[in-house]
Amino acid sequence: MVSFMGNKRYCSRDMLNKIILSIIYCFFLPGCLFLYSVPVAAKDYNYINISNPFLRKTPVAVPEFKAFNGHAAEVRAGKKAWDILKDALNFTGYLKTMNPAAFLSHPAETGIQLGQINFRDWTGIGAELLITGGVIEAHGKVKLKLRLFDTFNAKLLVGKVYTGPRSQIRKMIHLFCSEISYQLTGKWGVFNSKIAFISTVKGKKEVFTCDFDGQNIKQITFHKSISLSPSWSFDGKWLAYVSYARGTPQIFIKNLKEKRGTIVNYKGMNISPDWMPGQLKLAAALSFSGDQEIYLLTITGEIIKRITKSWGIDVSPSFSPDGRKIVFSSKRAGTPQIYIKDIESERVQRLTFKGPNNTSPAFSPDGKKVAFVGIEKNNINIFVINIDSGMQVQLTMNEGDNEDPSWSPDGSMLVFTSTREGGISRIFVMNASGSDPRRLLKLKGKQTQPAWSMSKTMEN
Repeated sequence: MVSFMGNKRYCSRDMLNKIILSIIYCFFLPGCLFLYSVPVAAKDYNYINISNPFLRKTPVAVPEFKAFNGHAAEVRAGKKAWDILKDALNFTGYLKTMNPAAFLSHPAETGIQLGQINFRDWTGIGAELLITGGVIEAHGKVKLKLRLFDTFNAKLLVGKVYTGPRSQIRKMIHLFCSEISYQLTGKWGVFNSKIAFISTVKGKKEVFTCDFDGQNIKQITFHKSISLSPSWSFDGKWLAYVSYARGTPQIFIKNLKEKRGTIVNYKGMNISPDWMPGQLKLAAALSFSGDQEIYLLTITGEIIKRITKSWGIDVSPSFSPDGRKIVFSSKRAGTPQIYIKDIESERVQRLTFKGPNNTSPAFSPDGKKVAFVGIEKNNINIFVINIDSGMQVQLTMNEGDNEDPSWSPDGSMLVFTSTREGGISRIFVMNASGSDPRRLLKLKGKQTQPAWSMSKTMEN
């Protein structure tokens, strides 16, 4: 059991700071959770606009945690929590932890509460945010007291107390990171999300999952065949993927916890599943009628309706966040290009016109952009296009082949496949602007086709 309590958010800054910021930034835990909240001030704007393509990383000071009783187990628990917190904050594209060598004071000694902090010690070294923490450990149980401060306004932004077994320290820290993300960006962030991907095992392709940061890797399938195209349901309970385990490509729909599911097996090819947001329905490309067309299916694989009706292959559907549209790749114009279709009105809009081969589209979580793969002159790269303006931006270049883009649940990052390290397909993450690419995990074999799950809010 983990409990967390005591939530205070103070969100307003003076108008001058608001104007300055506007100019600068232009563009799972078993058991029960208990939450005790106090009234909070109205949130009038976000500190950090994660959609800003010129976003700089906000410096945050994270001094060592205070061990209240000082015994060895408590110190170890505090060090573990501190390390996990720093790693999680640095994973984001908008925060960076500062070097402790620059710190002028030490809350572990002087106190971690609001009245015990000299904020000039932190603003003087450029820390815009400060996180203090304390730990109490007894009989295998850990209590973490965590606070986020705005140093320039000397305000407590978030205060939480989490209690649980030592084995759940990582989960408790990530719950706090979600609170930080919501306070600073208005979104819960990536900390409660997972990534599904394909990895080779003895020459075969199997589905794996991991946490948002590449930790806790778990093999999901053991078909000893070819598995492809994993896709998460909105609630994170189901995975759909393609497998050749029975000879032809079929879509397996699998409940991860209850070990049950079904198989979509129409004549021909059954490929590229994508779950509808908020509903246990999915789109997939089926070829039983001839060319591959996109259909809407029930969770048991029954056809609800045919979505695309055109000459040419239609594949790789991706739903808009409201589930009313799909973006997909089609050869109806002769070469693979990206299209958007309104499911109800059946209106179709061609989205890409540059490049001879555009595939693997993915709707952004805000519904305003689409990431996709563009292939030209044997170069495979990832692009993002604005749906309204048609403005197209290339995110990767001159570093191997880059494909399979998938958005983080808050839209701040993309996970993708790249051969930039030694020509072998690996999984990387980058900011949504294309900056700060880094390898997600280290695993034997080749890794491809990552799919980022949706995060759950604290209420879930």
